[in-house]
Amino acid sequence: MARLTRRTFIQAAGAAATLPMLGSRAFAQEKIKVGFVFLGPIGDFGWTWAHNKGREAVEAELGAQVETVYVENVAEDASAVPVMRDLAQQGCKLIFTTSFGYMDQTIQVAGEFPDVKFEHCTGFKRADNVSTYNSKFHEGRAVLGTISGKMSKSGTLGYLGSYKVPEVVLGVNAFCLAAQKQNPAATVKLVMIDSWFDPPKEAAATETLVNLGCDIVTTHTDSPGPLQILEQKGLYGFGQGADMSTFAPNAHLTAIEDIWGPYYIERVKAVLDDSWVSTDTWDGMKEGTVVIAPYNPVVPADVVALADGIQAGYKDGSYDIFTGPIYDQDGTLKVKEGEVMTLGELAVIDWYVQGVQSA
Repeated sequence: MARLTRRTFIQAAGAAATLPMLGSRAFAQEKIKVGFVFLGPIGDFGWTWAHNKGREAVEAELGAQVETVYVENVAEDASAVPVMRDLAQQGCKLIFTTSFGYMDQTIQVAGEFPDVKFEHCTGFKRADNVSTYNSKFHEGRAVLGTISGKMSKSGTLGYLGSYKVPEVVLGVNAFCLAAQKQNPAATVKLVMIDSWFDPPKEAAATETLVNLGCDIVTTHTDSPGPLQILEQKGLYGFGQGADMSTFAPNAHLTAIEDIWGPYYIERVKAVLDDSWVSTDTWDGMKEGTVVIAPYNPVVPADVVALADGIQAGYKDGSYDIFTGPIYDQDGTLKVKEGEVMTLGELAVIDWYVQGVQSA
């Protein structure tokens, strides 16, 4: 767990020395302890790594006003409850629980500590002291699908998923729909591994997708392991949560980068100035929460232009990959021509679009 660093301790001591008239009680009120519950290790170079960078941004921005602590490798089951409870008992006034599977546990512990604020990532259950926040990762998936639809020689694309939760279903669908905009015959082979971070399983699943004829594979899991397999085989893929090009400089075409720092800073400040209220936040490219990493030089200029156009469309509101007509796997019309799925519909989506094939 992170502790108060020597640097922040010195900053706090210095601030106290320069403000003697405020008194210890007033100074104590200016500093809060913030906890983070992480799914994987902070060195996964993906999802948890990105959230931890957000935690570090809080420390860098607020200095002596905040102390952050974190627990990594917390399972998405009942064992998360004592972890959250312990953070509250340590004195954390704000706790971020950073994965979908912590939803019910967050609500439970929040009920036990009504004076503690909780923020749950990618969930949908809220309370007076529980907010939810998410990122429109599917916007990035539309960029990756566009690139894949243009660059794939076989038209058979791979998608390595974790669990069938709305976030992942959205990603699969956005990727497939965008690829089909460029190649109507494109199909997406889908493999789920029932884990967010398991490098051996991720690597094995990638091998499976390659054996099924996929020449480009995108991942919705957290390690760079799949990219390393693709690098060995001379194929292409994308980073997940962070720029992973250092692990596979040839295979890595680009990545969806998760930028959590600004949101974390904003919410900590809200607790500090007593303006925090329970809310639901779902930001994307427009707000800078979803960022596309630099393109590999092998991506042709015309494909770069298409991908940049998708980004620009999301930023100015002129583009949405979930615009009908959209059919499900069975060929049933789910979204009529010209209609656009609402955020509420996207948040609970549980069906795959036509062209997605479970491997």
